[in-house]
Amino acid sequence: MSFGRWLKKLAAASLCLGMVLSLSACHGTQKESRGFEVPETFDESKPVEITFWAKNDTNKNQTAVYRKAIADFEALYPNIRVNMKLYTDYGKIYNDVITNIATDTTPNVAITYPDHIASYLQGADTVVPLDELMADPVYGLGGSGLKFAGPTREEMVPAFLEEGVLQDQQYALPFMRSTEALYINRTLVEKLGYQIPDVVTWDWIWEVSQAATAKNEDGTYVANGQNVLIPFIYKSTDNMMIQLLKQQNAGYSTPEGDIELFNDVTTEDLKQIAAQAQSGAFSTFKISGYPANFLNASQTLFAVDSTAGATWMGAHAPLSDISEDAFTEFETVVRPVPQVDPANVQMISQGPSIALFGKEDPQEVLASWLFAQYLLSNEVQLGYAKTEGYLPVTQKALQSPEYQEYLSLAGTDNDEHYSVKIDAARLLMNNLDHTFTTPVFNGSASLRNAAGELVENVVKSTKRKQTVDDAYIENLYDEVSALYHLDQLSQASGSEKDLGPLPSSSLWLLGILGATWVCIAAYWLMEKLRNRRRG
Repeated sequence: MSFGRWLKKLAAASLCLGMVLSLSACHGTQKESRGFEVPETFDESKPVEITFWAKNDTNKNQTAVYRKAIADFEALYPNIRVNMKLYTDYGKIYNDVITNIATDTTPNVAITYPDHIASYLQGADTVVPLDELMADPVYGLGGSGLKFAGPTREEMVPAFLEEGVLQDQQYALPFMRSTEALYINRTLVEKLGYQIPDVVTWDWIWEVSQAATAKNEDGTYVANGQNVLIPFIYKSTDNMMIQLLKQQNAGYSTPEGDIELFNDVTTEDLKQIAAQAQSGAFSTFKISGYPANFLNASQTLFAVDSTAGATWMGAHAPLSDISEDAFTEFETVVRPVPQVDPANVQMISQGPSIALFGKEDPQEVLASWLFAQYLLSNEVQLGYAKTEGYLPVTQKALQSPEYQEYLSLAGTDNDEHYSVKIDAARLLMNNLDHTFTTPVFNGSASLRNAAGELVENVVKSTKRKQTVDDAYIENLYDEVSALYHLDQLSQASGSEKDLGPLPSSSLWLLGILGATWVCIAAYWLMEKLRNRRRG
C-alpha cells in the first residue's frame, strides 16, 4: 500500500474517531433549552388539560379541599381541565417525577419539596422559573387579568417565599408551612414531680426521660402503671440531627453543597443519643412506631412530630389511631422542640411547595400557573390549613378575619377547632423569626437522609448491645457516606466545579486524533508540491 493511500485511510479512520468522540461528549448532556416566555394573553377558547400531583395521607378533609379547589377553578376557567393524582408520600412523587423526566411526561403542577426540585433541575426546562410569571402585570401575582383574588408578592410571607429560590431564581412557591413541635403528656410529667418550662432544653428532657424509666416492683412503670413506656420518641430523626447541630452552631452543609455533617459535635451528639437509647429513655419512629400512638396511650411523655400532624396528637385527637381500650385521659401541651439555649430558640421551617413543569405549549404552562396561583387564594389556603396544624403562607390569609376567628375558637370542639392543632399552628406563627432552612442543592435530599440514618443506626446498635464509641462512629460515617453517595455529590446546582484531569484513555485518543490531522496536513502539502512540480 502506497503512503498516500495509507494516509487517506488514516484520514477516514480519524474522521470516524472524531464523530465517536463528538457523540460521546454529547452523551448525558441536557437537551437544548426551549425557554419560556409569558404569552401576552391566555387563550380561553382553546381547551387545555393539566395534571396535578399532590400528597394525601388518610385525611379526607384535605382531599375535599383539593377537589373543591379544582371544581371552583374550573368554573372560573371552563377551558381548563385539572386531573389530580394523589400520592401517600412525597418520596413517591419525587421518584415518579424523576422517572418521567426522561420521557417528558412530568406533571404540570406538583406539590413537592425544594430539596427535590434541586434534583429536577438537572434536566433543561424541567422546572419553569417563576420570576417573570410572578412579575407579569396581567397574569402575575395579584395580576389584573386574574379571575380570582390571588395574593400579591407583598402579601406572601417573605421567609417562606425565599425558600423556593434555587440558583438565584424562584423555582417554587410555598403551599403550606409547618415546623416540628414537642407534644407533652403534662399529666405524666407532673406525676414525676416536674413542671414544664415554656422552652424545653435537651438537658431537661433527658433528665425527665431518665426519671421516667423507673419501674415498680411488679415491672410496670411508675409514671403510667403500664408495662410499656418509651419516655421520649422522635418522628423525624433527620430533623432531630439537623436542628441539634444548628442549635450548637455546628456544621451540616454549605450553600455550595460542601458536606460538613461528619464532625466532632455530631460524634458527641450521637454518643449522647446512644446512651439515652441504651437506658430505655429514647427511641425513634422507625424503630418503635408512630409517636402519636404512644402519646395517646400514655406510653410516652414526649413525642416530637410535625405541627402538620397535630390532629393525630393528644387524648382527644380527631385522627387518633389507637383502639378504644388503649384510650387514656391526659392533658396535652405543645412546646418548641428541645433547645440547647432557651434564650435562642431555633426550629426548622418545612412544608410542601408548588412547582411548575416545562411544556412545549406556552398556553399549557400559563394554565398551570393560573392554577398554582389559585392554590394560594384565601379559600384554598384557609381550607387546607384548618385540616391540620399547617400555617398559610400568605399574610393575606394569616391576617384575614376568618383565620383570626378560627384561632380564637381553639378548644371549642375536637374537630376543626381542636386545641392541640391550633396550638401547633400558633407555635410556628409566633416563632417565624426563629425558624431556619437548610441549603438546597442537587443531593441535599440525600444528605438529609444521611443525617437521620446516623441517629437510627446508633439507636439500633444500642438495642443490639453494640458499643457506640469513636471507632464505631468513624466506621458509621464511612458506611453512611457510601450508602448515600455523599462523596460523589456535585456542588450546588449551577455552580462551577473542577472536574479534574482527563482520563489517560481520553488523552491517548485525543493524541492519536491530533497526530492524524498533522499527517493529513503534511500529506496535503506534499501532494500540492508534487502537482506543482508536474505542472
